[in-house]
Amino acid sequence: MDDLTAIPMMHKQQSIINIIQSYGKRLFNYIRSRVKNDEDAEDILQDVWYQLTSIIDIQPIEQLSSWLYRVSSKKIIDKKRKKKPLLLEDFAYEDEDGEMVLPEGWLKDNTNPEKEYESKYIRELFFSALKELPEKQRQVFLWNELEDLTLQEIADKTGENIKTIISRKQYAVTKLRELLKNINKEY
Repeated sequence: MDDLTAIPMMHKQQSIINIIQSYGKRLFNYIRSRVKNDEDAEDILQDVWYQLTSIIDIQPIEQLSSWLYRVSSKKIIDKKRKKKPLLLEDFAYEDEDGEMVLPEGWLKDNTNPEKEYESKYIRELFFSALKELPEKQRQVFLWNELEDLTLQEIADKTGENIKTIISRKQYAVTKLRELLKNINKEY
């Protein structure tokens, strides 16, 4: 089954179905272990299947398994390289009622266009800086600052040592200060 060069044209559709059935679950698990969520993994897997169906009639694939994993790896790298626009909703949080809540004061109606531009600019810089933090530091910072969880509550929630949580918060604050020091000078 690893050599598609010998398959007649009329059987290629069934062969592709068989390939998807044979490799789909393993390939999805491989991709999922390297991306942030199921949706990204599904998108990448769909791209792999599309590339397979596009290339199968053009050139032979002798080592199908290797080809699938190599294409998957390249698609994962491509996904990580793409810059997503920063969305305020990415940093919203749910309150006790399950409602999405944005940080206080960030959506004030500014009638002054200059102030509105400055606020937007500062938010974008802040969210860019947050994205540069390691995941665990960012999460501790967001829980503590936006969700008002105490560091002890975060330690209990994660099962981590309180000293680890304190260090992560301190590293996050230090890094954010460093990344945003130019804002302090400008404003």
